[in-house]
Amino acid sequence: MSKFTFQLNKTDQGARLGKISTPHGVIDTPVFMPVGTSATVKTATPEEIDDLGARIILANNYHLYLRPGTEVIKNAGGIHNFMNWHGPILTDSGGYQVFSLGVGNKNKNNLVKIMDAGVEFRSHLDGSKHFFSPEEVVKMQEDIGADIIMCLDECASHSVNHQYAEEAMNRTHDWAERCLSAHICNKRQSTQGEYQAIFGIIQGVTFDDLRIKSANYFSNLDFDGTAIGGLSVGESKLQMKHTLDVLKPFLPIEKPRYLMGVGAPEDLLSGVERGIDMFDCVLATRIARNGTVWSRSGKLNLNNSGFSNDFQPIEIDCDCYACKHFTRAYIAHLLREREILGMRLTTIHNLRFLMKLMEDVRLAINLGQFNKFKTKFLLDFEK
Repeated sequence: MSKFTFQLNKTDQGARLGKISTPHGVIDTPVFMPVGTSATVKTATPEEIDDLGARIILANNYHLYLRPGTEVIKNAGGIHNFMNWHGPILTDSGGYQVFSLGVGNKNKNNLVKIMDAGVEFRSHLDGSKHFFSPEEVVKMQEDIGADIIMCLDECASHSVNHQYAEEAMNRTHDWAERCLSAHICNKRQSTQGEYQAIFGIIQGVTFDDLRIKSANYFSNLDFDGTAIGGLSVGESKLQMKHTLDVLKPFLPIEKPRYLMGVGAPEDLLSGVERGIDMFDCVLATRIARNGTVWSRSGKLNLNNSGFSNDFQPIEIDCDCYACKHFTRAYIAHLLREREILGMRLTTIHNLRFLMKLMEDVRLAINLGQFNKFKTKFLLDFEK
């Protein structure tokens, strides 16, 4: 049975160069994982995602549980067969999605009820009532057949006080032990007989003492990797950087480190600088569908009228399909006409932009020049 391993090959001050091995392939780190929430990266085929250089994608247990249902995916032979993606897959537990149902909603108590046993919630699709326990979340992800699964955690709002943040953290710790016990009991095998890794999730909002306590807690448990949750959820970027700086000395060196929900280019570089190995975010594909693309000189909004007669590619030296075959003017035209191809092309470009950025980051770390690369990239990108 192929197992999950992590090999740290080189460090360049804080940045780390490594390799993750899974039953469905090897992943060079640092890595950005495109998000395929409902077993698809929106507007792109699995073959296109592979061609862009992605080696792992992320799917979401909450959404797959609601539709099409984990039993359907299990009967299909697992998520790899179901969606025809045969590289590694990480599934988020769905905890963040469940807890976000109540954020900013006056009827929060009618949507989400948090208990020590788990969390009761109503579907955003039809209002039906459901319950997630730590054990059930593990079993669902095992049935889905992901290579890496995540614990159920409580992602408390960045605006809660210290007392509630500590309660949520303690609940996350309790759930983590239950998730790990359930996973070990199930012999860490998916329905297809392949080893599945499980990551614990550090919480504690932006309180330094809680983050350190949570990091120490997970360091003493037998998880395959360490995730950092509850950041990029409304706090400032300075707060996020500070929290990562606080956590860095307390994270196990020998395990991969995953910063959840972060994907802006400048934030990827900040995370790598602070020793993060894995990232994911819907930002690249979401802004693409709205006409915004990244270039080395910053963001471009192709909906702006100035692009109507701009006959250069999105980025001259980009090797993606969109840039090799089409102009800004044509893609802007497609977006104005609300043609699906326009959204497909901007999505392909943004994802390739991040894949190329991480390729360059790995090369820079290997050469011992990460800080030089980061400084130059940000100078051009943020000018």
